[in-house]
Amino acid sequence: MNIQSPIQCQETALITGAASGIGYQLACIFASANYNLVLVDRNEFKLLEIAIDFKEKFDILVKTIVKDLSIPTSPEEIFTELQQAGVHIDILVNNAGFGTYGLFNETNLISELEMLQVNLVCLTHLTKLFLKDMVKMGKGKILNVASAAAFQPGPLMAVYFATKAYVLSFSEAIANELEGTGVAVTVLCPGGTVSAFHERTGMANSKLVKSQKMMDAQTVAQIGYHALMTGKTIVVPGLLNKILAKIVGFFPRKMVTKIVRSMQENK
Repeated sequence: MNIQSPIQCQETALITGAASGIGYQLACIFASANYNLVLVDRNEFKLLEIAIDFKEKFDILVKTIVKDLSIPTSPEEIFTELQQAGVHIDILVNNAGFGTYGLFNETNLISELEMLQVNLVCLTHLTKLFLKDMVKMGKGKILNVASAAAFQPGPLMAVYFATKAYVLSFSEAIANELEGTGVAVTVLCPGGTVSAFHERTGMANSKLVKSQKMMDAQTVAQIGYHALMTGKTIVVPGLLNKILAKIVGFFPRKMVTKIVRSMQENK
């Protein structure tokens, strides 16, 4: 579906997982900065609601694409649809992601395979598809949303933490490869953020969630947007999260893993 405006700005941002949380807040920021938007999510009703709202508030074009990113063909379908529509993507925001909670030998395999597809494979696939044109044009930006979880193993969320470690490592590596091309890559690593994430994963009663004051999604999005626009490679919102990300490397991995396990457990 397309919601059109009489004024078309010069650049377009594609945001996955745009219907809620950090993705939605990033969409608001890009819209207010006069970017055209391609919003991707599986929640069709919410996307339509957002597109109508943005149509009323901003002079931009908004294209919505309803996709379940756990389906392997989704990235290629998104890319093909935009090519056929003549839409060039200047900024790619890989925000979509989810987690599961519990002992690995007891958690649902299908959910974890879908998580790998969304958090890791889809992010890589979309980056590969849109990056080539960015490099050819000599300009572009990519924002990958990882997590503070990327800096250590995470018992009780083993697969989720591992996917975010991949996103961090992948983003750092390609940021280095792209130096001098005009294309910049930023990876956003937020800590606990106020959203439905913890309820959906079943860890709302964990010590980690109960013991920390979480940032709101709007603040995290603003920090990520500013880092993207200023060309920063890694951004960790919040002083405590920054400190923890730095000091974790000074302790034995086994100790860090035990501490994370303790914090992840439900009270």
